[in-house]
Order: sequence, then structure tokens, then C-alpha cells
Amino acid sequence: MTHPALSNCPVCNHTLTIKKLHCNNCHTTIENDFALSKFSRLTGDELAFIETFLITRGNIKEVEKALGISYPTVRSKLNALIANLGHDTSKNEHPTEEDTVITMLEKGDITADEALKQLKNKGRKK
Repeated sequence: MTHPALSNCPVCNHTLTIKKLHCNNCHTTIENDFALSKFSRLTGDELAFIETFLITRGNIKEVEKALGISYPTVRSKLNALIANLGHDTSKNEHPTEEDTVITMLEKGDITADEALKQLKNKGRKK
């Protein structure tokens, strides 16, 4: 039985390296310092989200359907993943006008008709 590799030390929380690689078929063992992938830092849920995102070819509506989550939640998860992989998300911090309308609708601050009206008006301004 194999276990997923740990990426951080359970004692001091620093990044771990892999020292040995072993083939269970021919029993070859290779020793050296091997770095873990950035993706090894992600949780199982985050990896499942990435898999869904890839399977749906990045179609956010399909991700919403597959995971049963809202558009702002998909965006939030994407931003968290980008940050967890060590990239800057500051350019993604400001929600679009559409995001704001959708969030207001989800909170019940506006009706579906009001949301449609606002989205149509914003489309005309462009």
C-alpha cells in the first residue's frame, strides 16, 4: 500500500525533499535529493477541483454544475489555488461588475429580474 507523499515536515513545517525512489517491479532504488512538485502542497479537495476544471476545459458554468457551487465560489477557489501555487493574485482581487451582480443575487439583495436588468445595462455601456 502506498501513501501520498508529505510535502511539509510534521515537526517544523518546512518543505520536505524525497531521498529515495524505488521500483516495486525490478527493485531498483535511486537515492538523491528530489524536489516535490508545487502541486504536492495542495489538498485533496484542491486537486479534485483542478481535475474538474481541466475535465470541463475551464468552462466555469460546467465547473459550477459539476461541483454544485456558484460562480463567485469557483472564482474564489481559482484565486486560492493560484495563491497556493505561489503566484500573485492581486490583479484578480477586484471583482468584475458581473461578479458583484451575481453576488448580490445570491445574497438575496436583488431579484433575478433586477440582476438581468443590471447585467443588460452594463452590457450596453461597453
